[in-house]
Amino acid sequence: MDFSTMHHIFEPHLDEIRKKIYFSKELGIIYGNSKFFKLIVKQNPPFAIDDHRLGIILRGQAVINFNLVEKHLEAGTIVFLGPGSVITPLSISDDLEIIGLALFSQYPMPFAPDQMPASFNGQVRDMQMKVDKGDFEATRAIFEALWMLLRLPNHNPQAVSSLVAALMHHYDGLFNRQATHQKATQTRGQTIFDRFIYLVNRHAQVHHQIGFYAAQMCITERYLGTIIKQTSGVTAKEWVDRALITRMKIELRHTDKTVAQISDELNFPNSAFCCKFFKRITGVSPMQFRHS
Repeated sequence: MDFSTMHHIFEPHLDEIRKKIYFSKELGIIYGNSKFFKLIVKQNPPFAIDDHRLGIILRGQAVINFNLVEKHLEAGTIVFLGPGSVITPLSISDDLEIIGLALFSQYPMPFAPDQMPASFNGQVRDMQMKVDKGDFEATRAIFEALWMLLRLPNHNPQAVSSLVAALMHHYDGLFNRQATHQKATQTRGQTIFDRFIYLVNRHAQVHHQIGFYAAQMCITERYLGTIIKQTSGVTAKEWVDRALITRMKIELRHTDKTVAQISDELNFPNSAFCCKFFKRITGVSPMQFRHS
Protein backbone atom coordinates (compact mmCIF):
# COMPACT_ATOMS: atom_id res chain seq x y z
CA MET A 1 0.00 0.00 0.00
CA ASP A 2 2.61 2.51 -1.22
CA PHE A 3 2.22 5.87 -2.99
CA SER A 4 1.51 4.43 -6.44
CA THR A 5 -1.08 1.98 -5.08
CA MET A 6 -2.91 4.64 -3.09
CA HIS A 7 -2.80 7.09 -6.02
CA HIS A 8 -4.35 4.41 -8.24
CA ILE A 9 -7.12 3.82 -5.70
CA PHE A 10 -8.00 7.47 -5.14
CA GLU A 11 -7.53 8.89 -8.66
CA PRO A 12 -10.99 7.93 -10.03
CA HIS A 13 -12.61 9.64 -7.02
CA LEU A 14 -10.54 12.84 -6.90
CA ASP A 15 -13.40 15.15 -7.88
CA GLU A 16 -15.38 13.82 -4.93
CA ILE A 17 -12.63 13.76 -2.31
CA ARG A 18 -10.27 16.53 -3.47
CA LYS A 19 -11.19 18.83 -0.56
CA LYS A 20 -10.30 16.10 1.94
CA ILE A 21 -6.95 14.91 0.63
CA TYR A 22 -3.42 16.12 -0.13
CA PHE A 23 -1.12 13.80 -2.04
CA SER A 24 2.45 13.95 -3.32
CA LYS A 25 5.17 11.35 -3.93
CA GLU A 26 6.66 12.22 -0.55
CA LEU A 27 3.65 12.41 1.74
CA GLY A 28 -0.11 12.31 1.84
CA ILE A 29 -2.69 13.50 4.33
CA ILE A 30 -6.36 12.53 4.53
CA TYR A 31 -8.95 14.49 6.45
CA GLY A 32 -12.31 12.85 6.19
CA ASN A 33 -14.81 10.08 6.73
CA SER A 34 -14.93 6.35 6.14
CA LYS A 35 -15.10 6.83 2.35
CA PHE A 36 -11.31 6.57 2.20
CA PHE A 37 -11.12 3.36 4.22
CA LYS A 38 -13.93 1.77 2.24
CA LEU A 39 -12.11 2.50 -1.01
CA ILE A 40 -9.02 0.80 0.38
CA VAL A 41 -10.90 -2.22 1.76
CA LYS A 42 -12.27 -2.91 -1.74
CA GLN A 43 -8.68 -3.64 -2.85
CA ASN A 44 -8.70 -7.03 -1.09
CA PRO A 45 -6.86 -6.99 2.26
CA PRO A 46 -4.55 -7.84 3.93
CA PHE A 47 -2.12 -5.06 3.04
CA ALA A 48 1.56 -4.50 3.74
CA ILE A 49 2.76 -1.02 4.79
CA ASP A 50 6.35 -0.16 3.89
CA ASP A 51 6.46 3.40 5.19
CA HIS A 52 5.31 5.43 8.21
CA ARG A 53 1.62 6.15 8.89
CA LEU A 54 0.27 8.30 11.71
CA GLY A 55 -3.33 9.16 12.44
CA ILE A 56 -6.06 10.01 14.92
CA ILE A 57 -9.67 8.86 15.21
CA LEU A 58 -11.98 11.89 15.44
CA ARG A 59 -15.32 10.07 15.37
CA GLY A 60 -16.79 6.61 14.92
CA GLN A 61 -14.98 3.30 15.33
CA ALA A 62 -13.20 0.54 13.47
CA VAL A 63 -11.91 -2.96 14.15
CA ILE A 64 -8.59 -3.62 12.43
CA ASN A 65 -6.04 -6.42 12.69
CA PHE A 66 -2.59 -4.85 13.09
CA ASN A 67 0.34 -7.23 12.75
CA LEU A 68 -1.74 -10.30 13.74
CA VAL A 69 -3.47 -8.65 16.72
CA GLU A 70 -7.06 -7.40 16.49
CA LYS A 71 -7.61 -3.88 17.84
CA HIS A 72 -10.75 -1.82 18.44
CA LEU A 73 -10.30 1.86 17.55
CA GLU A 74 -12.62 4.62 18.70
CA ALA A 75 -12.70 8.40 18.96
CA GLY A 76 -9.76 9.71 20.98
CA THR A 77 -7.32 7.05 19.73
CA ILE A 78 -4.00 7.85 18.09
CA VAL A 79 -2.45 5.32 15.70
CA PHE A 80 1.03 4.62 14.34
CA LEU A 81 2.11 2.05 11.74
CA GLY A 82 5.76 1.52 10.90
CA PRO A 83 7.41 -0.06 7.86
CA GLY A 84 6.72 -3.76 7.58
CA SER A 85 3.29 -3.56 9.21
CA VAL A 86 0.49 -5.78 7.94
CA ILE A 87 -3.11 -4.62 8.34
CA THR A 88 -6.49 -6.23 7.76
CA PRO A 89 -9.54 -3.94 8.22
CA LEU A 90 -12.39 -5.99 9.69
CA SER A 91 -15.20 -3.49 10.26
CA ILE A 92 -15.63 0.28 9.83
CA SER A 93 -18.52 2.40 11.09
CA ASP A 94 -20.27 4.69 8.63
CA ASP A 95 -19.51 7.71 10.82
CA LEU A 96 -15.77 7.04 11.03
CA GLU A 97 -13.77 10.27 10.69
CA ILE A 98 -9.99 10.42 10.80
CA ILE A 99 -6.94 12.51 10.08
CA GLY A 100 -4.22 10.32 8.62
CA LEU A 101 -0.66 11.09 7.49
CA ALA A 102 1.48 8.88 5.26
CA LEU A 103 5.22 9.54 5.03
CA PHE A 104 6.10 7.61 1.89
CA SER A 105 9.50 6.01 1.29
CA GLN A 106 10.72 9.06 -0.68
CA TYR A 107 9.96 11.47 2.17
CA PRO A 108 13.18 13.06 3.52
CA MET A 109 12.89 12.40 7.25
CA PRO A 110 13.54 15.50 9.38
CA PHE A 111 16.15 13.64 11.46
CA ALA A 112 19.58 12.16 10.91
CA PRO A 113 19.40 8.33 11.04
CA ASP A 114 20.98 8.20 14.50
CA GLN A 115 18.66 10.92 15.85
CA MET A 116 15.32 9.39 14.89
CA PRO A 117 12.88 9.26 17.86
CA ALA A 118 13.12 5.77 19.35
CA SER A 119 9.54 4.80 18.47
CA PHE A 120 10.31 5.30 14.78
CA ASN A 121 13.63 3.46 14.50
CA GLY A 122 12.11 0.02 13.92
CA GLN A 123 11.78 -1.11 17.54
CA VAL A 124 8.02 -0.42 17.48
CA ARG A 125 6.06 -2.00 14.62
CA ASP A 126 2.73 -0.37 15.46
CA MET A 127 0.89 1.33 18.31
CA GLN A 128 -2.66 2.36 19.09
CA MET A 129 -3.31 4.45 22.19
CA LYS A 130 -6.45 5.91 23.74
CA VAL A 131 -5.14 9.14 25.27
CA ASP A 132 -6.68 11.76 27.53
CA LYS A 133 -8.41 14.83 26.12
CA GLY A 134 -5.46 17.18 26.52
CA ASP A 135 -3.00 14.88 24.73
CA PHE A 136 -5.51 14.16 21.99
CA GLU A 137 -6.26 17.84 21.35
CA ALA A 138 -2.53 18.62 21.25
CA THR A 139 -2.06 15.84 18.69
CA ARG A 140 -5.00 17.11 16.67
CA ALA A 141 -3.62 20.65 16.70
CA ILE A 142 -0.38 19.51 15.05
CA PHE A 143 -2.30 17.56 12.42
CA GLU A 144 -4.57 20.55 11.77
CA ALA A 145 -1.60 22.89 11.35
CA LEU A 146 0.05 20.44 8.95
CA TRP A 147 -3.19 20.05 6.98
CA MET A 148 -3.72 23.81 6.64
CA LEU A 149 -0.09 24.38 5.63
CA LEU A 150 -0.11 21.69 2.94
CA ARG A 151 -3.30 23.14 1.45
CA LEU A 152 -1.55 26.47 0.74
CA PRO A 153 -0.59 26.82 -2.96
CA ASN A 154 3.04 27.68 -2.14
CA HIS A 155 3.64 26.05 1.22
CA ASN A 156 7.08 26.11 2.79
CA PRO A 157 8.67 22.60 2.73
CA GLN A 158 10.85 23.43 5.75
CA ALA A 159 7.78 24.42 7.77
CA VAL A 160 6.13 21.12 6.79
CA SER A 161 9.25 19.23 7.84
CA SER A 162 9.27 20.99 11.21
CA LEU A 163 5.63 20.07 11.86
CA VAL A 164 6.28 16.44 10.89
CA ALA A 165 9.23 16.40 13.32
CA ALA A 166 7.04 17.89 16.07
CA LEU A 167 4.36 15.25 15.44
CA MET A 168 6.88 12.40 15.57
CA HIS A 169 8.41 13.72 18.80
CA HIS A 170 4.92 14.05 20.28
CA TYR A 171 4.02 10.46 19.34
CA ASP A 172 7.33 9.25 20.75
CA GLY A 173 6.66 10.95 24.07
CA LEU A 174 3.16 9.46 24.32
CA PHE A 175 4.45 6.00 23.48
CA ASN A 176 7.27 6.18 26.04
CA ARG A 177 4.78 7.21 28.70
CA GLN A 178 2.53 4.28 27.79
CA ALA A 179 5.47 1.86 27.77
CA THR A 180 6.50 2.98 31.27
CA HIS A 181 2.94 2.48 32.52
CA GLN A 182 2.74 -0.98 30.93
CA LYS A 183 5.97 -2.10 32.57
CA ALA A 184 4.50 -1.21 35.94
CA THR A 185 1.08 -2.81 35.41
CA GLN A 186 1.41 -5.54 32.78
CA THR A 187 1.59 -9.21 33.75
CA ARG A 188 4.68 -11.22 32.83
CA GLY A 189 2.55 -13.34 30.54
CA GLN A 190 1.35 -10.32 28.55
CA THR A 191 4.89 -8.96 28.35
CA ILE A 192 6.13 -12.27 26.94
CA PHE A 193 3.23 -12.41 24.49
CA ASP A 194 3.86 -8.87 23.22
CA ARG A 195 7.55 -9.62 22.71
CA PHE A 196 6.75 -12.90 20.97
CA ILE A 197 4.31 -11.25 18.53
CA TYR A 198 6.88 -8.55 17.78
CA LEU A 199 9.47 -11.20 16.94
CA VAL A 200 7.01 -13.23 14.86
CA ASN A 201 6.16 -10.18 12.78
CA ARG A 202 9.84 -9.55 12.16
CA HIS A 203 11.11 -13.08 11.57
CA ALA A 204 8.29 -15.47 10.58
CA GLN A 205 9.15 -15.18 6.88
CA VAL A 206 12.44 -16.96 7.61
CA HIS A 207 12.03 -18.72 10.96
CA HIS A 208 9.05 -21.07 11.28
CA GLN A 209 10.08 -23.01 14.38
CA ILE A 210 9.16 -21.99 17.94
CA GLY A 211 12.65 -22.84 19.18
CA PHE A 212 14.03 -19.79 17.40
CA TYR A 213 11.69 -17.43 19.27
CA ALA A 214 12.32 -19.10 22.62
CA ALA A 215 16.07 -18.68 22.09
CA GLN A 216 15.61 -15.00 21.21
CA MET A 217 13.71 -14.50 24.46
CA CYS A 218 16.11 -16.63 26.55
CA ILE A 219 13.36 -18.98 27.78
CA THR A 220 12.58 -22.62 27.05
CA GLU A 221 10.40 -23.59 24.13
CA ARG A 222 8.00 -25.39 26.45
CA TYR A 223 7.61 -22.39 28.75
CA LEU A 224 7.06 -20.06 25.79
CA GLY A 225 4.38 -22.36 24.39
CA THR A 226 2.61 -22.56 27.74
CA ILE A 227 2.60 -18.79 28.31
CA ILE A 228 1.43 -17.96 24.77
CA LYS A 229 -1.43 -20.46 24.98
CA GLN A 230 -2.50 -19.23 28.42
CA THR A 231 -2.32 -15.55 27.45
CA SER A 232 -3.90 -15.63 23.99
CA GLY A 233 -5.82 -18.90 23.80
CA VAL A 234 -3.84 -19.69 20.63
CA THR A 235 -0.71 -21.82 20.38
CA ALA A 236 2.63 -20.24 19.54
CA LYS A 237 2.84 -22.28 16.34
CA GLU A 238 -0.57 -21.03 15.24
CA TRP A 239 0.65 -17.43 15.58
CA VAL A 240 3.64 -18.20 13.34
CA ASP A 241 1.36 -19.94 10.84
CA ARG A 242 -0.99 -16.94 10.83
CA ALA A 243 1.92 -14.65 10.01
CA LEU A 244 2.99 -16.89 7.13
CA ILE A 245 -0.52 -17.24 5.73
CA THR A 246 -1.07 -13.47 5.91
CA ARG A 247 2.15 -12.80 4.04
CA MET A 248 1.24 -15.41 1.41
CA LYS A 249 -2.17 -13.78 0.92
CA ILE A 250 -0.53 -10.39 0.39
CA GLU A 251 1.85 -11.79 -2.21
CA LEU A 252 -0.90 -13.72 -3.99
CA ARG A 253 -3.35 -10.79 -4.02
CA HIS A 254 -1.05 -7.87 -4.72
CA THR A 255 1.94 -9.20 -6.71
CA ASP A 256 2.55 -11.33 -9.79
CA LYS A 257 5.03 -13.62 -8.04
CA THR A 258 4.75 -17.32 -8.74
CA VAL A 259 4.04 -19.78 -5.96
CA ALA A 260 7.62 -21.03 -6.35
CA GLN A 261 8.96 -17.51 -5.78
CA ILE A 262 6.74 -16.99 -2.74
CA SER A 263 7.73 -20.38 -1.36
CA ASP A 264 11.41 -19.53 -1.72
CA GLU A 265 11.03 -16.08 -0.12
CA LEU A 266 9.15 -17.57 2.85
CA ASN A 267 11.79 -20.26 3.37
CA PHE A 268 9.61 -23.31 2.67
CA PRO A 269 11.44 -26.51 1.63
CA ASN A 270 9.71 -26.46 -1.77
CA SER A 271 6.61 -25.13 -3.51
CA ALA A 272 4.67 -28.39 -3.02
CA PHE A 273 5.11 -28.13 0.76
CA CYS A 274 4.10 -24.46 0.58
CA CYS A 275 0.90 -25.31 -1.33
CA LYS A 276 -0.05 -28.06 1.12
CA PHE A 277 0.54 -25.73 4.06
CA PHE A 278 -1.62 -23.00 2.54
CA LYS A 279 -4.47 -25.36 1.63
CA ARG A 280 -4.42 -27.07 5.03
CA ILE A 281 -5.06 -23.77 6.79
CA THR A 282 -7.23 -21.88 4.29
CA GLY A 283 -9.06 -24.76 2.59
CA VAL A 284 -8.06 -23.60 -0.91
CA SER A 285 -4.90 -23.79 -2.98
CA PRO A 286 -2.75 -20.68 -3.50
CA MET A 287 -3.91 -20.35 -7.11
CA GLN A 288 -7.56 -20.77 -6.15
CA PHE A 289 -7.09 -17.98 -3.61
CA ARG A 290 -5.36 -15.75 -6.18
CA HIS A 291 -8.21 -16.10 -8.68
CA SER A 292 -11.09 -16.02 -6.24
